[in-house]
Parts: sequence; C-alpha cells; structure tokens
Amino acid sequence: MGADLPGPGLVDRGRAGKLHGVGQCPPDRAVVQGEQERHAPIVQCSGQRSHVRVGPVRTLLTILLMATLTACGMTAPSGPPNLQMVVLATLPHDTSAFTEGLEFAGDRLYESTGLQGRSSLRAGPPGQPPQVDVSLPTPLFGEGITVIGPKLWQLTWQNGVAIERDSATLAELRRVSYQGEGWGLCHQPGRLVMSNGSDQLTFRDPVTFASQGTVTVHGDGRTFSQLNELECVGEDVYANVWQTNEILRIDPGSGTVTGRIDASGLLTPQQRQDADVLNGIAAIPGTDEFLVTGKLWPTMFRVKFVTGQLGQDHA
Repeated sequence: MGADLPGPGLVDRGRAGKLHGVGQCPPDRAVVQGEQERHAPIVQCSGQRSHVRVGPVRTLLTILLMATLTACGMTAPSGPPNLQMVVLATLPHDTSAFTEGLEFAGDRLYESTGLQGRSSLRAGPPGQPPQVDVSLPTPLFGEGITVIGPKLWQLTWQNGVAIERDSATLAELRRVSYQGEGWGLCHQPGRLVMSNGSDQLTFRDPVTFASQGTVTVHGDGRTFSQLNELECVGEDVYANVWQTNEILRIDPGSGTVTGRIDASGLLTPQQRQDADVLNGIAAIPGTDEFLVTGKLWPTMFRVKFVTGQLGQDHA
C-alpha cells in the first residue's frame, strides 16, 4: 500500500508549509534528509487607493458614457465562471498516500505518491487495494503521471528525470532528463502537458519528452501560478492550485482560465487535522464526473462540476 504516514521532520518536497497546506510548516518539520525548504512567493497587494478629485463635469460625462455603453449592449468583460463541486459518492483513500498524480486508464486508477524514500506508483480499481504497486528508489521524489496506451510517464520533483514505464506492470523502461521541476502531467492527442509549479504549462513530445513550447496561464487580468496536479479532458486542462482549495479549468491553446472550481469543504474538521492539501483530479471515463482527493486524505470524492458561486457550501 505504499509508505506509512510521514513522521516528524518530513515536509512535502522540502517546501515551507507544504505538508500542512496553507498553514505554516511546524518547526519540527523544517528539514528532512538535507532537503532545503522552498519558500513559496507571496504576492501582496498594497491596497492603496488613488485619491483623485473628479469634477462634476467629468463625473457627468462618465455617467453618460456608461449609460451609452449599456444601451448599446456593451459591458465590462467578466472573469472566468465559478463552478461548484457536487459530491455524488465517496470512496476510501490510503491515508499514507502523499498524492502527486491521479489518472484513470479504462477502469484502472493510477496514483503516484511523493516524499523522498516513500514515493510509489500504484494501480488498481478505485477505492480498493492496488493490484500493482512499485516503489521509487531514494532519492527520487514521485510526481505527476499520465498513461498513454501501453506506456506511462512519471515525473520526479527536483531529480530532473521523467520515468517511462509499462502501464500494465509499472516496470521502468527508461529515464529521460528534463530541466527544472516536475509537478503535474497529463496528455492530449499528440502531446504531453506538464506543470512545474509556476504559471506556465509546458508541452512535450509524448515519445521523446522534448519540449514543444509553453503557455502562460492567465485570466481576469492576472496570471495563476503554483499549478500542480493536472488532468486533460478533451480540449481542457484542469489544474490543482497548490496550497488552495481551487481547481482551474484552462484552455491550453491560449492559457486562458475558463473556469474556477471551489473544492472547499470536502473534509470534515476532524479529517483535516491529519490531512494535507487538495491534490489529485482524475476524469472518470465515459462520464462528465471526476474523482478528487488530496495528500494523506482518507477519502476520494466522486464529483460533478456545476455552475455556482465560489465559496458556497457543498452538499
């Protein structure tokens, strides 16, 4: 079933606060096996307002202009739609699984787990013990995965190698080097889509793993970084956003965010005490449904995404 729960001193990927999601990393979990903390960038808005005096004439002109635009059917551009996650069913999840990748191939669910010395790859029926389970040798840190027919690609975090495997036996076939970090991975016809924790998606050749270009993920006047586990569905890419309860739906052709999914409230307060961050989304073949879970979560949730207001409670 993979590694046990990480003991004191283990942090997710050596990133500050990673093991405990949006909270701070406890002092006793600062460093493990020489891994250095990664301090995630914090973006702060000054919140300052511009104090500009606007005369009555300019104010009147502004009102008239807004009224004219409204009459002509012209409105200010809106941001991507907010989607709610409706829970349809739950399945058990291995609480020792530090989930980094999740994907279906037929009725078989593949899951890649992380942590140095405890990384694994397993496959089998969802919610049941895996039929096949392999461990990654130290110092490899398992990351995102994607299955392309008889082959499977598995990323590593900072080791700079992607592992090609036999998708039936999970046996390692070869390793290919790449630059930078590896976080999430999925595939579309003729290409792989990869994240590295930034605001960019990288496209790669599914055979050679060579880079074919990048796109910056953006929407509503900003970019979206910390893109983590990925799922490709048709022309869309879904991305977990690290340290948040949000999943983005992305048009990979332009990088535009076309939907923001609120995944808060899935776990009870008691479950959250021992769980880490949301990470793991797998489209269920033949449906418009998904399985979602997180690192060390006790449950996987079978869900649908519906239009709604971000921040509403889930059923």
